[in-house]
Amino acid sequence: MFESLTQRLTGTIDRLRGRGRLTEENISDAMREVRVALLEADVALPVVIDLIAKIKARAIGQEVLASLTPGQSLIKIVKDEMTDVMGSTASELNLNVPAPAVILMAGLQGAGKTTTVGKLAKFLKEKRKKKVMVVSADVYRPAAIKQLETLAGQVGAEFFPSSNDQSPVTIVRNAIDAARKSYADVLLVDTAGRLAIDDAMMAEIKALHAAIDPVETLFVVDAMTGQDAANTAKAFRDALPLTGVVLTKLDGDARGGAALSVRHITERPVKFVGIGEKPDGLDVFHPDRIASRILDMGDVLSLVEEIEQKVDKEKSAKLAEKVASGKKFNLNDMRDQLEQMQNMGGLHGLMDKLPGMGKIPDDVKGKISGKEVPRLIAIINSMTEKERRNPGILNGSRRKRIALGSGQTPADVNKLLKQYQQMEKMMSKFSGGGMKGLMKGMKGLRGMPGMGGLGGMGGGKFPFG
Repeated sequence: MFESLTQRLTGTIDRLRGRGRLTEENISDAMREVRVALLEADVALPVVIDLIAKIKARAIGQEVLASLTPGQSLIKIVKDEMTDVMGSTASELNLNVPAPAVILMAGLQGAGKTTTVGKLAKFLKEKRKKKVMVVSADVYRPAAIKQLETLAGQVGAEFFPSSNDQSPVTIVRNAIDAARKSYADVLLVDTAGRLAIDDAMMAEIKALHAAIDPVETLFVVDAMTGQDAANTAKAFRDALPLTGVVLTKLDGDARGGAALSVRHITERPVKFVGIGEKPDGLDVFHPDRIASRILDMGDVLSLVEEIEQKVDKEKSAKLAEKVASGKKFNLNDMRDQLEQMQNMGGLHGLMDKLPGMGKIPDDVKGKISGKEVPRLIAIINSMTEKERRNPGILNGSRRKRIALGSGQTPADVNKLLKQYQQMEKMMSKFSGGGMKGLMKGMKGLRGMPGMGGLGGMGGGKFPFG
């Protein structure tokens, strides 16, 4: 995400970082480039003006000019001011009310409201340990109610049935009664969207809001619409007492205009961001982490949290115990590691959070399709149990059979086996020399499986390009 903005900003700042001394003149030149980069990223003009003014005011003061590392100081200022314009800190939902806490979801059609309701239900159920009920007050869109029922089943939320011949107010009032009787902690209300803002839509949702008095009113908007997302959110804020915004499809936003504009324009915090279509694709919006990503500094905290949540700790412990005892790392173990990587979003999910990825050429990043890890898993799955346990027996005819069975080529099988040998070598060093041996072994491991090695990235070499 934010690829184009990241490249422009980091290029500008890198040129300053190499200077031993910064002056008002070269800082002003850099700020002009930053302004252009932000405008090209579809950041709203008032946000650009305010952001540049604050960065420049701090940059030409003693904070940077008197610093021993002026380039680093400037980067910190840019990160701080970007974080501030997006809201400084993460904003929590207010659930400290008598149950059920009613959360009303508003937005235009196609923004991903219904999908977001399902994601939020899963988030509240798993991470906040809440009992969640969902209801659809969308009596216009065909199959909207059925879609929400399906999502509720997938995420384990209670579903309150409704029908197209009922009024939205009646539906939600009945749902609130049902939520009380079933001791639900939270009731999520999906509402009807329109293709554009109109008086009828606003009148209906204002009446619904007045009738149910929700504790949270969240505006759901497509991040890929750039500053239009901020302007649409402002129109809803003027009609409704919004408490926050959910930015959907953030993984498809190469520019970053919405993320940087929404809070400033609406004066409401971005509370969540939606990524992908899967039910677990909803994250709390952390302004400081987003600023780090935009400036190509990575998002290590989110990566650590994701590892904590999605890595199978029991399997990891067994592998560590196995390797430490000197037992051989085999292809079953490698498959387990690949599957865990895939659970974290594959190579795309990992790359998005690693520092320095903005410096990798676009043609190289473009070769990462998201299918690399599944293909590697398919190759291993095409082997017999004996072959996975004893890769040394994989001769030419066996490799040809495995390639045919997995839909790959013998060359692809050979590349996987080469990566396995690198991993096996690293693991054997760990068993032989503890942490010192592991670090030594990692120097020989050029990269993660499926990427052909980080060392090979500059040349654009991928195993399944």
